[in-house]
Amino acid sequence: MRMTGFCLLLMSFSSCVLHAQDPSGGTKSHMDMPGMSGMTQDKPGMESHSLADAIMQHTTSGTDVQPNSTPTEMLMMQKGSWTLMFHGEAFLNDIQQSGPRGEDKFFSTNWFMPMAQRKLGRGILTLRTMFSLDPATVSSERYPELFQQGETAYGKPIVDGQHPHDFFMELVAIYDFKFANNTMFSLYAGPVGDPALGPPAYPHRASEIFRLEASGFHGREPDEDRWDIDAGKIDSWSGRATVNPGQNWSFQYSIGDLASPETLFPREDIRRMTASLIYNRPIKNGNWTSMLLWGRNKSLQDGNVGNSYLLESTLHFSNKNNVWARIENVDRTNELLLGRSSLPPDFIERYFTRVQAYTAGYDRELGHVPHLSTALGAQLTWYAVPTALQSAYGSHPIGVVAFLRVRAR
Repeated sequence: MRMTGFCLLLMSFSSCVLHAQDPSGGTKSHMDMPGMSGMTQDKPGMESHSLADAIMQHTTSGTDVQPNSTPTEMLMMQKGSWTLMFHGEAFLNDIQQSGPRGEDKFFSTNWFMPMAQRKLGRGILTLRTMFSLDPATVSSERYPELFQQGETAYGKPIVDGQHPHDFFMELVAIYDFKFANNTMFSLYAGPVGDPALGPPAYPHRASEIFRLEASGFHGREPDEDRWDIDAGKIDSWSGRATVNPGQNWSFQYSIGDLASPETLFPREDIRRMTASLIYNRPIKNGNWTSMLLWGRNKSLQDGNVGNSYLLESTLHFSNKNNVWARIENVDRTNELLLGRSSLPPDFIERYFTRVQAYTAGYDRELGHVPHLSTALGAQLTWYAVPTALQSAYGSHPIGVVAFLRVRAR
């Protein structure tokens, strides 16, 4: 979830036990497109030796945390007192979907994250931005994705589609200050950023690590102009607790109240809760990472509740191969029944059924271009359609995506 307007995040971090170990020992639910779910990196890169290291490296968007052993690839260079870093990736996608509501489209999804760090006083200052060219590479303000809903295009709800990223996905400054070896305070602020809510959106020697976070932010989702920075007052809040109980594990629980997140339902506030468990296991010439995720939205106006569940796993092997699988079980609202039609007067959105999606995919790295990882791959998704939606979608719709992926390394 990306929040626009000024975002302020205060974090406190404490470690109960630190001890040395032998380093050799050891997420409203989307029905995601390839590369949008934090797939593992192409080969071992930077790894964190503790949760404190992971926090201060800031290699994920917002203040998200992955298991300490998860590798992160990026380009790095030293320029005077500054450490400059860059990572990002781009996908060239061709999607084909069956069923009455299935569509085909050729498009690109992409994101780029430049970052600069330096010592400042007794702490470390990080300046980071994350941007995407999706507004130029995803036409008609959407790409097809069966059963997906949320946000708007041309004043109508986006149904069976996914919106592009904003050009500015993140624009923040972060300051980390260590009081002692096992206590740290961080400040995260900027006009566009991620609140402390939910698991990592993408992409040791420590145990018994615990972190608490609190955020204030503007709760409205981005508007249809994907090139600007959306302003707004701080009207929403969230909190998150994260535990990394070992080198390979990370658990988070978060809760937040979002003020008027949807443009088409401006009088509806949402309480959102998430819990996730991530496991990453290094293996020879690769790694295996998995996530179990639960999310819940509750309308604070009428108490309507929707839940979603996700289990996904990616195996990176032989330095060049990724294979992944994903199972999703998601409550959907009656907005799906409208298709692309405008909302009728006095329409009340309510969760009324549940959809299951099953995904399997594979990609393989090609060639040897310096500082770039290039891969070709494909992904297949098939759906279990409830009776209430079979007249609109058919009994067994499927979607196939073939893609070219380019990633900085």
